[in-house]
Amino acid sequence: MILRKMELGDFGANCYLVGDEDTKEGMIIDPGADGGSIMKQVKVLGLNIKIIVLTHSHIDHVGGLADVKKATGAVIAIHENEAPFLLKQPRLMEFMPPTPPSPPADRLLKDGDVITVGKLKFKVLHTPGHTSGGICLLGDGIVFTGDTLFNYSIGRADFPGSDYDQEMNSIRSKLMTLPDETKVYPGHGPATTIGAERKGNPFINGTAF
Repeated sequence: MILRKMELGDFGANCYLVGDEDTKEGMIIDPGADGGSIMKQVKVLGLNIKIIVLTHSHIDHVGGLADVKKATGAVIAIHENEAPFLLKQPRLMEFMPPTPPSPPADRLLKDGDVITVGKLKFKVLHTPGHTSGGICLLGDGIVFTGDTLFNYSIGRADFPGSDYDQEMNSIRSKLMTLPDETKVYPGHGPATTIGAERKGNPFINGTAF
């Protein structure tokens, strides 16, 4: 599997380029800013981008979406609960830098859906809490967690529409049930593993409060 992380924008959101080594078919996860830089890396990796997957609709994860959509013509996929916010960002995000108008979703995702990238397959895990339609992508021993789970932290749940209890339930029922060795690639910050988070994340082991 081809995997490249890019840290983009004023909020340092992680964008991931994922590809099948044999077919060179590729996926972009969360093009948060600077679509030009993303496309330069796509070219370096020799990927043919077929799908752009958004873990949620916050501006720091979709700021480069218009540019990469225009450059690739790829399908935009997002959970059905999040799709309306691509066209109208919630008021809580208006403090963030302005971004180009976002294209609408082409594919509405649900829990359990499978995204295919060449020979790679990723299962959609609906993990509401940070947002109502937040998702994670699980496949090939790794999970992309968006702003649900970070290295020793979790996504903010103090925005309108966020729900801390729901977020913790998502983490416990969808992520902490995965094997310890599962590699975690979050929406911000460094990678981790499910085992490390189970043991050391204060929100999960009950030492945060």
